[in-house]
Formats: sequence, C-alpha cells, structure tokens
Amino acid sequence: GKKYTLPAWVSGENPYPSSIISHGKLIGLSNSNRTAQRNQPVQEFNHGLVLSREPLRDRDVFTVRIDKKVNSWSGSIEIGVTALDPAGLEFPSSATGLKGGSWIVSGCSVLKDGRSVLEEYGRDLDQLGEGDHVGIQRNGKGELHLWVNGQDCGTAASGLPSRLWAVVDLYGKCTQVTVVSCEPPPEMDGEEDEEVEDEIVSTQLFDVFNNAIVSLYPGSSGGVAGLGVAGGGMTTNDALLFHEKCGTLIKLSNNNKTAERRRPLDEFNNGVVMTNRPLRNNEMFEIHIDKLVDKWSGSIEIGVTTHNPNNLDYPATMTNLRSGTIMMSGCGILTNGKGTRREYCEFSLDELQEGDHIGLMRKVSGALHFYINGIDQGVAANQTPGVVYGVVDLYGMAVKVTIIHNHNHSDRLRRNNAIMRALSPDVGRPRPALSLTPEPDVPERLLFHLNCGQKAAIISDGRTALRPHATDDFNHGVVLSNRPLHSNEVFQVRIDKMVDKWAGSIEIGVTTHNPAYLQLPSTMTNLRSGTWMMTGNGVMHNGTTILDEYGHNLDRLKAGDTVGVVRKEDGSLHFFVNGVPQGPAAWNVPPSVYAVVDLYGQAAQATIMDDMADLPPLPDDSSEGPTAMSPGSPCSVSGATAANDLRFHQLHGTNAVITNGGRTALRQNCRSEFNDAIVISNRCLRDGELFEIVIQKMVDRWSGSIEAGVTAIRPEELEFPNTMTDIDYDTWMLSGTAIMQDGNTMRNNYGCDLDSLTTGSRIGMMRKATGDLHYFINGLDQGVACTGLPPEVYAVIDLYGQCVQVSITSSSGPLDNSLCTSNITEKSFPIHSPVAGVAHHLHSKHGKNVVLLGDGCQALRVDGYAHGIVFSAKELKTNEVFEVKINKVDDRWSGSLHVGLTTLQPPDLPSCPLSGLSPSLTQLRSKVTWVLAGSEVRRNGVLQRQNYGCSLDRLTVGNRVGVKRCSDDTMHILIDGEDMGPAATAVAKNVYAVLDLYGKVTAVSIVSSTLVEDSESVKAPSLSPDSCREGEEDSTPVREVCHLRGSCFEPALVPTVMTFLENHGKNIQLSNQNLTAARVSSYNQGLLVTAQALPPVLSQFQIDRLNSSWTSSLSLGVIGHSPDRLNFPSTACCLKRSVWLLQRDSVFHNSLKICENYGPNLDTCPEGTILGLLVDSSGCLHLFVNGMDQGIAAQDIPSPCYPLIDLYGQCEQVTIVTNHVSVVGGERGDMRCQGDMEKADMVDGIKESVCWTPPPEVNPNKTCEYQALCSRFKELLALPDGYFNEDAKYNLCYCESCHKLRGDEAYYKRGEPPRDYALPFGWCRFALRIKTHCEVSNAFKKWHIAYHGTSVGSLRCILDHNQLLSAESSSIFSLSPVKTEDHGSYGEPEENSAPEREIPRVQLSPTMRYSGLEVFAPKVQFRDPRSLRCHQAQVGFQVCVRPGSYKVGPTSLGISEPLDPRFSNAEIEWITKEKGGTLLYGLLIRVE
Repeated sequence: GKKYTLPAWVSGENPYPSSIISHGKLIGLSNSNRTAQRNQPVQEFNHGLVLSREPLRDRDVFTVRIDKKVNSWSGSIEIGVTALDPAGLEFPSSATGLKGGSWIVSGCSVLKDGRSVLEEYGRDLDQLGEGDHVGIQRNGKGELHLWVNGQDCGTAASGLPSRLWAVVDLYGKCTQVTVVSCEPPPEMDGEEDEEVEDEIVSTQLFDVFNNAIVSLYPGSSGGVAGLGVAGGGMTTNDALLFHEKCGTLIKLSNNNKTAERRRPLDEFNNGVVMTNRPLRNNEMFEIHIDKLVDKWSGSIEIGVTTHNPNNLDYPATMTNLRSGTIMMSGCGILTNGKGTRREYCEFSLDELQEGDHIGLMRKVSGALHFYINGIDQGVAANQTPGVVYGVVDLYGMAVKVTIIHNHNHSDRLRRNNAIMRALSPDVGRPRPALSLTPEPDVPERLLFHLNCGQKAAIISDGRTALRPHATDDFNHGVVLSNRPLHSNEVFQVRIDKMVDKWAGSIEIGVTTHNPAYLQLPSTMTNLRSGTWMMTGNGVMHNGTTILDEYGHNLDRLKAGDTVGVVRKEDGSLHFFVNGVPQGPAAWNVPPSVYAVVDLYGQAAQATIMDDMADLPPLPDDSSEGPTAMSPGSPCSVSGATAANDLRFHQLHGTNAVITNGGRTALRQNCRSEFNDAIVISNRCLRDGELFEIVIQKMVDRWSGSIEAGVTAIRPEELEFPNTMTDIDYDTWMLSGTAIMQDGNTMRNNYGCDLDSLTTGSRIGMMRKATGDLHYFINGLDQGVACTGLPPEVYAVIDLYGQCVQVSITSSSGPLDNSLCTSNITEKSFPIHSPVAGVAHHLHSKHGKNVVLLGDGCQALRVDGYAHGIVFSAKELKTNEVFEVKINKVDDRWSGSLHVGLTTLQPPDLPSCPLSGLSPSLTQLRSKVTWVLAGSEVRRNGVLQRQNYGCSLDRLTVGNRVGVKRCSDDTMHILIDGEDMGPAATAVAKNVYAVLDLYGKVTAVSIVSSTLVEDSESVKAPSLSPDSCREGEEDSTPVREVCHLRGSCFEPALVPTVMTFLENHGKNIQLSNQNLTAARVSSYNQGLLVTAQALPPVLSQFQIDRLNSSWTSSLSLGVIGHSPDRLNFPSTACCLKRSVWLLQRDSVFHNSLKICENYGPNLDTCPEGTILGLLVDSSGCLHLFVNGMDQGIAAQDIPSPCYPLIDLYGQCEQVTIVTNHVSVVGGERGDMRCQGDMEKADMVDGIKESVCWTPPPEVNPNKTCEYQALCSRFKELLALPDGYFNEDAKYNLCYCESCHKLRGDEAYYKRGEPPRDYALPFGWCRFALRIKTHCEVSNAFKKWHIAYHGTSVGSLRCILDHNQLLSAESSSIFSLSPVKTEDHGSYGEPEENSAPEREIPRVQLSPTMRYSGLEVFAPKVQFRDPRSLRCHQAQVGFQVCVRPGSYKVGPTSLGISEPLDPRFSNAEIEWITKEKGGTLLYGLLIRVE
C-alpha cells in the first residue's frame, strides 16, 4: 500500500554511477548511459543484453523503467545478476545464455546458468507494461530478490556470491529501458513488519488447518461450515437452500433443496439457480447430480456471484453475466464470462455422471476452491469477493440437482471410481519368480522339440539333433527346445559332428514362436519376428544385424566345442562359447522364449548339455573367478569385471562407427576422411575410474593423431563438431602434448605426446575425487593435466588423422578398491533396461536412516520406519524410466514404498546425513513434489487423485516400481513394467526421481538404465500370460474411457483378448501371441481375419508400420462366414461372398461399391492410427477412427461375423488393440483444435460440440500428400521462415481425409458477441508467428475469425507490414482522402466529404467459399519440384477481426446462387477500414 517514489536524480540531478556500460551488439545507449534501447526492434528480438557499470552493493535494488514495448514478438524483459565481469564478457544472444554464475528472472521463472531452478515465482515479467518498474537485489544474506513497482516478490535464489553485476535483457517485446535508481529499499516500520508477519503466519496456519479438515470430510453435518466466519457480516445460521427466485424453466422441490429444469428434451438453458443466502467463509456448497439427459452437449456449471438473487435479472446462462461471477465450466474457469484458466483440473464437469458430487468453498483467505466427489481441485481464483452467492447452471445435459448437507466422504470415494482410473486387478496376482533355477515342482527336462526342420531329426530321447544327410543339404536344420527357457536358465549344446563341404556353421538363439505351431523356415535368420540369433560373430534380430564383431566367431568352432544362450531375469540376452560369456547381446527380450539351434552348413549334429554342475559359473552367479578373455575379442569384458559397463555412446560423429557391442570405435573411409569421428562414453566417469582404450589401427596418410579428454556436455546435448577442440565450453582435451580447455591451450609439453603413439598403445583418463584429470599411457600415470573439473564428465576420444580404430580395454573401471564394493555383483543390481544402457544411480544426498551400497545402486534403511528418502543421481530425461526392485521388507511396519518426482535439487541440499530432510516423502514441501503413496497421488501433500493404479502397499519382495516424466508433462508410474497411466499432469521439466523407503520396505536396488525408453515399443503392449489370467480371474473393470458425445451409443473396448487366425495370406507373419500381423514381402497376399467372431463391442486395430515405397494402403471390414477354411486370394477385393469392405473412402459389398465419401480416406491414415469396427444392435456396421464414430457404413450385417483386414500396399503391420490401450480422447482433454472455445463464446440456442485433436502419433500431417504438396508450393514462394510458427503441429491440413480424421465440424463460433465462421475445407493452413501473451489471447477470445483471399504477389508485402492489403491499394491502408482524416475515425462521412467508395477497403468473409473465389485469390501455375507435374495454386489468410471494426454486407460480385449454406449472400462479405482491426493468424494455400 505504500506509494513508490523515485529519487530526485531521475529528473536530471546527480546521475547515479551504476549506469549501463556493457551491452549486446544491437543495444544503443543514451541519456548518460542510463537509457538502453534495442535497435531494429521489429526485425530482431534478441541481442539486447545490458549490464550495470559497477557491481551491485548488498541491499541495493537496481531498478529500471520499461519505456517502450512492441507487439511483434513473444517474451519480454528479463532481469537478474551475473558473477561474470562485463569487461571480458562475450555477450550471448540472450540473458538465459549466460553461464558461470548467473541468475536470471524470465517471465515467472528463475534460471541459474540457463536452467530453471524455480517456477511460478513472483510477477510475470511478460505481463508488465510501459511505465512499470522492475528491479533486482542481492540482500545481506546472499539472497536474490525481484522488485516490481516497489513490491518485493520474495526470495528467488540463495547462496549468491558477493560480487555481482546487474543484468537486463531487452528481449522480445521490451525494446527500451531506463535506470531509475540503485539504492536500498525504504525501511518498513518494525511494528508494521511484525503485524504483517503475524497476519501471514495466521493465514497460513488457518489454511493448513482448514485443508486438513476438508480432506478428512467428517461425517457430522456442518462440521466444516462451523469453522467459517460468516462473510459480509452475516451471522445467520440458516440452512443453505436454493433461492425461490430462479431461472424461468426451474422447478424447486424438496424444501428448496432440489432444482430441476423443465422440458429438458426441448430446452437446454434458462436453468440458473442460486443459494438463498451468501456463502460463509470455509462453508462447503455441494450438490448431487440427480438426473442427466443425453440430448445436448455441455453440462452443469457451478460457481459464485456477487449479484443478489433478489435483484438479479436471471440470464439464459450464467456465463453471459459480465460482472461479479466466477464459474467452473467443463474443466476450465470463466470469470465474468471470459476464460481465465482453460485447464483448471483433470476432471471435466461435462463428463460427470448421475450420482457425482460437485462442491465449492470460498476460504477465509479469499481463495475459491472447487471439489469433485470430495477431492479438492486446488485454487481456482484468488481474492474472491467477501460476499458471494453459490450459483448452479443446469445447462445442456444437466437436468436435476440436490444440495447436500451431509458430506459423506466414503460415498464420494465410491463415486470417484466412476470417473477415475479403476484399481488394477492384483488379487491373487502371481509375483515374478526370483529363483535362478526352475521351480522344483516343474521338473520338465530341457530337450529338443520333435517338430524340427525338414532335413533335421531328433534322437536320443530328444537330447540330440542332427542333419542325417549333411553332405547333401546345408539348411533346413532348425531345431527348438521343447519348452520356454526359465529366466537365468542356460541352454547349452555341444557340437558333435561337423562336415567340411559347406560354408557357415552352427547358429544359436531364442524365439518367441512356439515350435508346436511354427512353420519352420529353411534357416532361422529368415524369420522376421520374435527371434534373436548369434550367427558367425554377429547378432541378428528378426533377420537384421544389430551387433557386428560380437564375441567369438561360431564359424570357427570344431567338434567338441560348446555354445550356449541365456535370457537373464532383467531381459538381457547373453551367449557363451566354450563356457566363456560373450557379453550382453540384446536387451528387452521378452520372457517365455524358446531356445533355437540352427544346424547350418558345417554343423551336422549337436547334443544338449544339461549337467550344470560341470559348467563354469555365470557372470551373475559370483563376483569372483578367473579372468576369461573371449577368444577373438581381446577387448571383451571379463568375468571379473562384469560390473564394468563402460561403452561408447550410440551417438557419435558422422564418420565414426561403433561395433563390438559398443566397445570398439573406428573411422570409416579412413583414407579419404580424417575428422568428424568423435566418440564419447555412454555415461559419466565415476571418481577414480579409469577409462582406457587401445589403439588398434592407424594409417600413415595424415598428420596429427588421436585426441583424448573429457567433457561435461551430455551426449544427447552435444552437436558433434569436426574436432573436439572446436568446442568452446565444458571440455578438456589432450592434443599432442597440449592440454586444451574449451578450445584454448592451457599448457604445453605435458608428460606425453599422443601424436607419437603407435598401434597397441593404451591411453587412459581418470577424474580424481579432487577434480583433477590424469592421463595414463600404457598404464603409467602421467600426472595432473588440469584441475577443477566438474563432478560429472564423459570420456571423449577423437579418432583424428592417423588414428583409425580403438577399443575399450578390460582395464577400464575403478582402480581403487575403496571406490568399488567388491562383493556387489551384477546379480545384486541387474540392469533392467529397455535398451543397452548404464545403470541409474542414487544421489549421495538422502535421508538420515539410509545407507547406499553398490556404488549408489542399492539403498538400505537401517533404522526406524521413516527418514528413508532417496533421489536419483541426475534429473530424469523425458520418457526416461527410473525403476527399482524391492529387495527386503519388514512386516513389523505398516505403510510401504512411496515414489514420485520432485523439483528439489539434491545437490543444493546440505551434506549427509540429512537430519533436516522430511521424515517421509508425503511431508516434503520445500519444492514441488508429486508422489504416489499407496494408491493416492499427492502434490505437495495435497491429494490429487485416489484409487490410482495398483496400491504400493501391496508390493513385496521382487516387485518392481518405476516412475517417468512423459513428453506431455505427465508423471507415469510403472509396476512390474506395466504403465499405470498418467498419475499427475503439469509436471515441471527439471525433476529428479524420488523414493521413500517407508514402512515395511527397507531395501531396494536399481534395475533401470539411463537410456530413454523407446516410445515405439509401448505403442501396442503385448499381453503376458499373467495378464491374460488376470482378465479371466478378476472382473475389475479397466479404466473408463471418455467417449465423444453426439452418438447414439458409447462403444466399449473389447473386454476379451482377440487374436488373428493362423489361417491367413501367404505373406503374413503373426507374432506377439497372434496380436500382431505383418506382411513380410511383396505388396499383397496380406489378408487376415480374427480367430474370434466380432463381439458386440468396439474392436480396434492399430496401424504399426507403413512403407511409402508402395501406393494405396489397408482395407478392413467383416466377413459373414467362418474363415477357418477360407482360401485367401491376393487381395480383399477378390472376396465376393458375404463380405463388407471399407477401402479408401468407399464401402464395398461382395466387391461392389455401395457407398462413396464415407469417413476419411484409409490410404492417408498414418502410423499410429487406431481403426475400430462395431456392429450395433441393429446390425449396422460402424467404422471408428481414433475413437471417433464415422457413422453407419453398411446395414444388415449377419451375426456372427469376423473382422477382416487386408495389409495391402503401404500398410505392412497392424496390432489388435487390447484393453491396455484407451480410445483417443480419454485422457487428452488438454489437446483441442481450433474448434474449442469458452462457454462465453456461445449464444443461446447453439452450443457446438467439442472438437478434439488427435494425439501427435496419429497426426495426419505425417503422411498427407496434399499437405506435402502445399508445403512444397510454400517453399517456392521463398517467404522468410521468421514469419511462421516454428512448431509444425499448428499447421493444419483441411483436405477431406485430414479433417475427417480429426473429426472437425464444418462451422464454429468465436468472439464477443459470438459469430459463425467456416473451417477452410480444401485448404492447408500454415500457422504464422503471432503474439502469445495477454493482448493476443484476449483477441483470440473476443475477436472474430474471417478469411481474406489475395494474390501471390501481395503475400510478402502483407507479411512484412503485418496488415492486409485492400483490393485497390498496393500499400497498407494508404488513405488518400484528406477530409476524412479530420473525423479521427471511419464514421459516416459528412456532407461534403469524399464518397465512401474512395476509401480503400479490405474485404473479408467468414468462409473461404467466398474469399477463395478466383476474383479475390487469383490462381497461379507452378511445377511441383518433386513430381514435375503442373498445378494451380491459390493463397489467402485466416485472420482475427476485432468486433465492431467491420461492416457486414452483401456480396459485391452480384452472385445470386448461395455460396455457403450457413451464410446468406446478403451477409457473406465483411468490410473493414480500420488499421489494426485485423490480426494475421495463418497462411492458407489451396492446390488443384
């Protein structure tokens, strides 16, 4: 409340010495260096950095005034401090690029050295306007404070150094600032401080107590209300009822506790009711939904208003009120009819069912909270007025509600199950076997299966397989085991007999195919699904080589040698040659695989070795044992170093090649290329760990040789340069004898010369715990090379010049026993990674009762039941799974493991033991934390969701728990590898995984790696036998899915597993338990049907893979007779008996076309599209695309019928969607296309349905040829990229297939007052770069949408000036009439003024059917650079138009026939004459 005053020198007296002196390249200084302006503010948005002349003194607030802003860009002023001396600073393009101790406030975030450390801080700087003051301060405690208009925004960061310079970035909209002061803030009176502090503490304590009360929901009526203080001075204790005065269609009953809308099937509005008195502070106003109807879109809305019902003229819908009203509508918040929060909560009121509860409460602090089935959805609005009435709008589907006075919490929990994810079935769920050997009650011996290759035979009771005529045939000798292998079970065979006639020899591996049903191929590497084979010295997966130079060459083996294979419990696959492990060959191999031996070429006979006692121990079985080098692979990891997981990273320079399981790197084309061959380690080096390589090959063609060093840059963030010494930050390299840091030589004549090394020389690098870097040459320490290295550095090798090939040696790893626990083996910490990777580690900062073992891979709680919090060692990447296995439980305690994500930075915590860390994860509140405890999801202790997934309280030894942050900012929990779905939304980007070894769980070990989970691998999860049993034994429903309204029914997903029939086209290959079908050759012969008849529910199929080499794509439909003995033709078109087929956009019956223009063109469906079939109760066939019903395709479908799919042309693979995959739209309320809008954008009588956009993986933009053609024409226009939105997802194609795939409506409404506009069907929109903050967001809500057709020649001029051209003018609004200027506006001309037709006008229309006419958008001819065909193209713009700035009138073209069914020709042309009345939104292109 204090007035903010400026010092006297602002007017010119005593200029303060802390003016601006150092600045970016576009900055100009004036006013004695107190004013800075960014040059070229419309053309450039960055390079506007300025720093203070002198360091800041403690407590001084360096304050600037925003003088000028422009609207061309997003973003605005950024301010902060830096420890970098401006005198020697090379200025980055923006403040967020400052490193080396810089703290910057950007928007409402605080960044340290470019990385976010605090979200939602203080005022949003992007919202400040001209004249606002913003300042930065370091106080005496070393804390950073932001000041806005004289108000302290609180602590932004702590631990700042003492010598700091102020930083201001004139970024984006901000183009000029002036320094106004640099002095301490005015002192507050101590008494006032104490009073304010007491008030804050009192409020906080009251809110904490109040939240606890609300979350418990005591059964006593009025228990909550009794805490409140009556608002507005009212002390009445009257019961909360509906006011007698209400909407015109409302009927009250039940002593005014129940309200019902009359004629619900004829009317959808005029159903507003209000409470009979104002709400008290902390009083719950809650209603029960009694009745809904399915006729309308939209549903109940609830909120508060300051209007007294006695004096209010009730509107048709409450969101029409433009004052004193806050309403929750859908999942957003509307204030005075305008959207203030689009995604307030995960629940949508439109999705609630009969019996659900909705409540609200105004707290004493003024915060308004909404409750759905008793769950607090958080603060919806702050500073709610003191006197407000509760209001309910019985809109659309909502017909009848009743006020609840007895808040029964258990009833809310039961109701919550109807709209939240159902509890996963886990009763009687078998836990994964943990033993290393088969169970004793399963004594089945491992033998060969009798079904074998055509030229093979099984003898000796199944122990021996042979090719009897080995000298006559070299293949068809495939044999499989008689049962699947157990985890960690070794399958090993001895080669009994060899022949010398052929090339090649024995091959061994595993397959998911059951030998009883497998049509055995001539050689196993021909199988294209579910198969991993070691052949020669390589490894092949589904016929494709995935590892070269792996292990010993099998082609060199002799009679008597042995080969073996094992699938470990972590899903990794290992091979053995003569008992020697060859290292991991593959990861993520599914369980229940059969062993395979291919008696190929020279191999004529083999016998199973089933006496395990005679075999050397597996690497997992012991940490001790002899060092065994793999024959022919001198750099393989030995048994003694099984824990060493150092490899070369899969990312590398252009000319580098990684082989030998990541242990060898070479430079290809070594005689024509000398650089671009940088390789980097797959993980950070640990303290005292040696990374050593041996030079294996050199050439004498070039000068210079290998360079080696370390970098703090993560491989995923490294843009590999030509040579590593080109990197100018966070990199230390040894080149010849020179030590170089960030490309600059620090010292010469280091103890060794890398250019003098030869083949066989070994080079090692080690970062000591002190931060010193040491090099080792042939095992000898060369001394300290440099000091002060950060803790996490990667080893880097540059295969430069003469050096061509290197391999990691077996000496790599820890050299000091104190740094490596010798009794910790890979068995203790199996790497359960989806791909090859490095085991995660836990951070050294943890709860006081925790001890870390195994180099941070295991955590053990040693005392009590709490203080067991542990963190991941590093921030999680997007989609990276952090997973642990429970090793030990103590049943004396209740409670269990807690898991989640946190923005708390463990490195910022004090040293261990952390006695100050919260005793349990649910109490961790210092930073934003999302946690799953039991089956409840909490955010900073506030309950967000109940009954989520499988309760963690039921887990025991052997169960696995994982957490990941997905690309859509959601947190997912995984239990035993199964994704439980989104647990929380809006999760910050820089988060650590956090676990709490709470209650009975006392020990866990990490079973995940640092590589990100492959998103493709989880598109269509396969069903394990366990999950199949769950479906049979437990009837708990899967999570409910959200179906689109407007259909006459809501289809369910398939409750039982469907599979493809074994009888299919000859080019089809089934896998994944017959859930996946792939066409393995040619373009046809890909027919398949399901083994089960089509159930009376939705059956869905996902397109997994497309091949653009072919044309056309899949067809699908139903067949009306049993397909068991069907003779499949080459294509589905040849089927002519009882067949209904959907092909392209047509429907065929018995090969005759019966319908055209049905649904989207199936030939344009991209990968990831989910197609569904349903026959309703009337016998009508429906097609669903991504969960959206396309309507009736055919009638009189017989029962039973069977789904039929033809994998034709481009479509090569499909998968049956099991009940693990939900219909699109179920959880994607955050993704809405341009048809979505606020309730305030709708008028009486019309409320359009919501238009959902498909998720990214089913975006038709990926494969739409029409959009690609339009894009190529756009490229020919040579328009600057800066005018267009960089995010391609905002580019929308409105061709027939794309808009049908999205389910677009033809017309929508926008603006205040709402006005119709048509989607530009047939055109393609390219989104323009537009303003993204408050001014424009309001424009989007308030302005109307229209279109403007123009010529190709005018595009650049329009984009350059950001304004439309009139039809008569070539420049923007070049108004020649002088007399009209005196009016100051475009009002009606006076008597002697120039006639109106002389004023240049811009013609618009709400439909492109008019604006796209050739008179407005002339056609131009162009040649497609790809197809070389000639086309005609037109261009136009989609624009936002300010209401009131245009006139609606008839067409000026004299056209009589109607152009658009929604708009009459008398209102189809809009004329605007106001500069600034339009906002360019998108470029439209149409190609013929």
